[in-house]
Amino acid sequence: MYTPPMFKPDRAASLAFAQARGFGLVCAWDGARPIASPLPFYLTFADDRTPRAAFHVARHNPLAKLAGGTASWLLAVNGADAYVSPDWYVSPDQVPTWLYQVVHLTGTVRTLSDDELAEQIDTLSAKFENRLLPKKPWTSSKMSAGRLETLKKAIVGLVMTIEEIEGSFKLNQHKSDVDHAAVTNALGLQSDAGARAIGEQMVALRPQLNYISPVSASEPADGRNAP
Repeated sequence: MYTPPMFKPDRAASLAFAQARGFGLVCAWDGARPIASPLPFYLTFADDRTPRAAFHVARHNPLAKLAGGTASWLLAVNGADAYVSPDWYVSPDQVPTWLYQVVHLTGTVRTLSDDELAEQIDTLSAKFENRLLPKKPWTSSKMSAGRLETLKKAIVGLVMTIEEIEGSFKLNQHKSDVDHAAVTNALGLQSDAGARAIGEQMVALRPQLNYISPVSASEPADGRNAP
């Protein structure tokens, strides 16, 4: 992935982003064409701190037959993204652009054993059930043993040993404070949730600047004329 140095997060930030997102596009090459599936995942670490991404696919998914442990796969993890109008800048002679956050994880993938798959199912569900607290988390123990075994036979557990980590957090880091604040204010006024999320990341990047308070989506989304 091409990433200008100014937009490149460090390894820890990239892994933290991927872990928090927990959903990405898994891509492999079958010898003739690319194969891809959007999948939830979680990260673990080997004893030597090598990161690994664990996920599973339907047994009939073409990806299941490609996990030979030798070819490199790609796990692309996208976050929020937003269009930026040149009219939102204070400085003249700007052009349209797009802001976003993305991390690419690359590595070989192998199939999990039955015991590893059982652990993977429980760990993956726990990751996302915990986001629903205070709801009592769902666990596989709520299922009958026969039904659970039937469903397990319909999927294949996979784990990627991550060999390369690439991140690109394009948040207008190269712009002046006044332009950074102006664009952030405009993004906060948009009805699109992705635009507002990018605006929040930009505030976190330069919290010392003066920003207007977010307004509801029903109010005019004009970043330059905002009070």
